Amino acid sequence: MDERVTCCIAGGGPAGMMLGVLLARAGVRVTVLEKHNDFFRDFRGDTIHPSTLRLMEELGWLGDFLKLPHQETKSIYAQIGDTRFEMANFSHLPITTKFIALMPQWDFLNFLAEKGRAYPNFHLEMNAEATGLVFDRDRVTGVKVKTPAGDKTIEADLVVAADGRSSILRGAAGLVSENFGAPMDVMWFRLPRLPTDTEETQGRFEAGHIFIMLQRGDYWQCAFVIPKGGDARIRAAGLDVFRKSVGKLLPFDAARANDIASWDDVKLLTVVVDRLKTWARPGFLCIGDAAHAMSPVGGVGINLAIQDAVAAANLLQQPLKSGRVTLKDLEAVQARRDFPTRATQRLQLGIQNMVIAKTLGATGPLKPPLLVRIMTGLPFFSRIPARLLGLGFRPEHISEAIRNAKGV
Repeated sequence: MDERVTCCIAGGGPAGMMLGVLLARAGVRVTVLEKHNDFFRDFRGDTIHPSTLRLMEELGWLGDFLKLPHQETKSIYAQIGDTRFEMANFSHLPITTKFIALMPQWDFLNFLAEKGRAYPNFHLEMNAEATGLVFDRDRVTGVKVKTPAGDKTIEADLVVAADGRSSILRGAAGLVSENFGAPMDVMWFRLPRLPTDTEETQGRFEAGHIFIMLQRGDYWQCAFVIPKGGDARIRAAGLDVFRKSVGKLLPFDAARANDIASWDDVKLLTVVVDRLKTWARPGFLCIGDAAHAMSPVGGVGINLAIQDAVAAANLLQQPLKSGRVTLKDLEAVQARRDFPTRATQRLQLGIQNMVIAKTLGATGPLKPPLLVRIMTGLPFFSRIPARLLGLGFRPEHISEAIRNAKGV
């Protein structure tokens, strides 16, 4: 082996970075591998939910975190046909941070990297791509890494795959996932935002169309939801046709859609919803999208991945420090996170099948379902989706041991 650490984490996304920082704070020697040279990637998930903001508060970092450029979403609105309603109101959440923070993911990851570097046990290696695993019989004992200086191997008591929905390492570990399907993909792009525009994050549902707008200060981050596999057909019809389709859904002058200068401005998110049957094997664990790819419904994927990281840190920091991480320890992470993952995916799949698929396939005017009519008449009910979106099922807290640790 070229190097030796206690824990090696493949993937410098939200799950991998959060786990690395928390373990290093607890005194575990950890290396996080990020295959890119920086964190700058556009149209990644930028929603920091109240559950994650509360974790920043528990670590004593919330003040510094909220100094970063962000927008605060305190309510989410939707329009189905001609009916407009408040879908979620976060002002009643039983926590300090009663909003979703919209923040570029690269700022969030750079923030975690800066906090991690304060701990002597934390090492972040950029331009380092995990390409495979090292085994000793049935146990994973290390990871193969590709770097500009050449290939190397890192030995570790535990290898964690946090390398996303197309994880190389979960395949190398022989772990099997179940794919639940999705009726849609998403085309992402930006439109300029004027001072006279509303500040409301909102979604619009019309027959055959779903359009989401996230308020990002001087621009709108827009999601044009399309039927699964429809990207090539839409692009083949031409950019002018696409601009006109977008313009009809805008709450302001349709001509602003002309700011989509070329197809290069439009990025495709291929939606996948899956979940590993088993998240671990001896010496190896998957978390985040590597364990369960989420639908973009509700924008909860990042926050669920971070919750995985917190649970893993809470449960594994002591076994890692003692040098005795068993398969039972790793299975405890899945046991802890299995219910929130299943419940969230079940809710997302229900919305996909009952709302999104029906809307995209509709040809006539849409009528709000019964639940929407109830929410319109009784605004109190907007607190329920706010609770599910903002905090999720069984949210995690950082253990006292990690909160009080000093990283040595």
